[in-house]
Amino acid sequence: MPMGYLGNQLKQVLRRLGCSPMFTAITLLTLAIGIGANTAIFSVIDGVLLKPLPYPHPEQLVSISNIARGANLEELRTAPSSYFIYHDQNRTLEDIGLYDHNTVNLTGVAQPEQVSALVVTDGTLPILGIKPMLGRWFNRVDDSPGSPETVMLTYGSWQRRFGGSSSILGRKITIDSEPREVIGVMPEKFHFLDEDDPTLILPFQLNRSTTFLGDYSIGAIARLKDRVSMMEAHADLQRLQPIILHSFPTPPGFSLQMFEKLQLEPKVQPLKHEVIGDIGNALWVLMGAIGIVLLIACANVANLLLVRAEGRRQELGIRAALGAGRGRLAGDLLLESMMLGLLGGAAGLGIAYGALHLLLAMATANLPRVREIGIHTPALLFTLAVSLFASLMVGCIPMLKYGRTQLSTGLRQGGRTLSQSRQQHRARNGLVIIQVAMALVLLICSGLMIRTFRALTKVDPGFFEPPRVQMFRFFISEADIKEPERVVRTQEEISRRIAAIPGVASVGLASDIPMAGGNGQQDPIYAQDRADSQQESSTLRLFKYVSPEFLRTLGIPLIAGRNFTWSDIYNKVPVALVSENLAREYWHDSSSPLGKRIRVGSDGKNDDWREVIGVVANVHDNGVTQDPPPSVYWPIWMDRFEGDPTRFQRGLSVTIRSPRAGAESFMKEVRQAVWSVDANLPLADVHTLGYFYKHSMARTSFTLVLLGVSGVVGLLLGIVGLYSVIAYSIAQRRKEIGIRMALGAQRSELVRMFVRQGLVLTAVGVVCGLVAAAGLTRLMSSLLFHVSSLDPVTYCAVTAILIATAVLASYLPSRRAATVDPVETLRAE
Repeated sequence: MPMGYLGNQLKQVLRRLGCSPMFTAITLLTLAIGIGANTAIFSVIDGVLLKPLPYPHPEQLVSISNIARGANLEELRTAPSSYFIYHDQNRTLEDIGLYDHNTVNLTGVAQPEQVSALVVTDGTLPILGIKPMLGRWFNRVDDSPGSPETVMLTYGSWQRRFGGSSSILGRKITIDSEPREVIGVMPEKFHFLDEDDPTLILPFQLNRSTTFLGDYSIGAIARLKDRVSMMEAHADLQRLQPIILHSFPTPPGFSLQMFEKLQLEPKVQPLKHEVIGDIGNALWVLMGAIGIVLLIACANVANLLLVRAEGRRQELGIRAALGAGRGRLAGDLLLESMMLGLLGGAAGLGIAYGALHLLLAMATANLPRVREIGIHTPALLFTLAVSLFASLMVGCIPMLKYGRTQLSTGLRQGGRTLSQSRQQHRARNGLVIIQVAMALVLLICSGLMIRTFRALTKVDPGFFEPPRVQMFRFFISEADIKEPERVVRTQEEISRRIAAIPGVASVGLASDIPMAGGNGQQDPIYAQDRADSQQESSTLRLFKYVSPEFLRTLGIPLIAGRNFTWSDIYNKVPVALVSENLAREYWHDSSSPLGKRIRVGSDGKNDDWREVIGVVANVHDNGVTQDPPPSVYWPIWMDRFEGDPTRFQRGLSVTIRSPRAGAESFMKEVRQAVWSVDANLPLADVHTLGYFYKHSMARTSFTLVLLGVSGVVGLLLGIVGLYSVIAYSIAQRRKEIGIRMALGAQRSELVRMFVRQGLVLTAVGVVCGLVAAAGLTRLMSSLLFHVSSLDPVTYCAVTAILIATAVLASYLPSRRAATVDPVETLRAE
């Protein structure tokens, strides 16, 4: 009986919805937009933040780095010296492994190619727990210095380059001109952390006997023992810090006191934190914004259902007179809203599917764990929950207001000639105020991100016209050319051949490129003329090794002094350039450093002082949101540097300034120029500097776009709600309008009366929205750049836009009041 009754009620609900196709379509579309947008963003949050890492027992996986209190660094990676002591003497870890990234030359397979390589210690892959699909992991022998060279393949490279042949095991492939034996292939589902899949996996082969303190540039992961907490692991590794300092020698030119002043302590955190970074704040802000859009949509639909329920007052009164109880009437109204919510949720899934693909296309380079994002079971359950929530939200107000309809009121107020009372408008007006307030909050959030993006574009990155700078990397292996001078002359010859290409203005070489994502080398610097230089020993500076044309190619201004020359490089003249901020920090202005001498070592045993010959403008190497790091520029070939008898760079980035940058035809000519010098030299990481510049602002632009869309949708829904209230008010007050006009009221006065009604609702909503925004925007402070969360320009501009839009939304339906014919209206009554 109950099931039959429910089925009958569902048929009636569907029949009524089918009889009002316009109402049904608008309601479903409004709910679908709100639910679909929330499902899409939740799918991203689920894949990025909520889903565990795809490894066995991921809760036991941690990353290990350092905090350098003495250098004010919150993130310093692990050194080989720390790895050896952690591995041998810890009490809380099952195992620990190191990893790093490299590029190598792969030859003998097809065209010479520079490919990415993941370099790991023998325990790194077993820690993650994903076994090879073919062959085996590296073992201790593979990872020992002097052992036969081995290599593993990722699934993608095995398929693309070797046709997925199982006979690959035991085969030799040539890497950096040296043969290596393939011992294993990782499965298709294996991805190392959240990084792009490398082509090859190589063993570290660290030599403990030649390891020094320092070189904090290597990633480390570990697996905790059962029932061991991260606090216990931290305390255990902290215990080992003094042992590390006294177990290894300091690098030539460095003192033990320098390392002690770093005040290192281990930083143990879930591996998931290492993978996702700080994206969580931005995603939760976006989820909140999309949630507000859903609330605005629910308020809009609730207003529509209120209007619909008022049109059914006589029907509900008759049903009450025939014996329908309050519960049955309320249940009927709620059932209709539930049906709309579920149908809207189903339509929202389609919108979510398309929106999610659009989001991923926009943010592939900015979102971690992109492979994990999709509309999976948690997203489907979320959609169901949101649909039910929306159903209750849109249905509870008409249910409470009209589910208690009495026989007398329902029949008495069913006549169409009666004007609506002020009390009957109160619920709709309240919903409009809520919509306006929430739309204002969304618009303010969008405005703050627009101001942030504008502030980022105003920052001088230190170089100019980045889209006109073409870049790529190459590496000359020791097996190809052993002698340092021949390596440097080959590098110069490559730059000269490229410079001869039509349209090329200049060509520079450098160890690191601004904003390219590499951490670069960082070490302390000592000035000969500074008595307090020893007190600065723990402060790290960014090192770059560059050719003479590098500054000109990127457009980095030389503020004082002169640049390097090729004569300086070949004669190994001890010279250096410093950045402006380093010059001001050490010598208080940008010209005083000229002629001063600096060095890397601190113990005075090595006479490696180098003269500062120039001061270079500051460069935002880590993106425009980060302050320019104090930097030192060294020639690409030197003698007696950091304990090395000679220092030169086998791997360099080539920078080319040309209006043809980014064109494939141009890169074809560049490749031919490079191969005319060395036919086996592959090119890698081919991009323009503009690519990296845009990437540095990509997260801000991604957040801006989504908040902007949310703000526009919220504004449209809020204005539609305001428009509908004014229009419905005019329709219900036609008799009153006709009487006013018959008594002499001017048409303009009637228009102003209804516009004033809309502005009153808007004003109340604006006040409520400003109060809410003042509190809520503080949650997005970490996303802002040089903009306060209470920025008065944004608040005033957004308020003015909203009020202007509200005036228009109130004026358009108010004109209908001026078209009412008083004679026809009174005759109809």
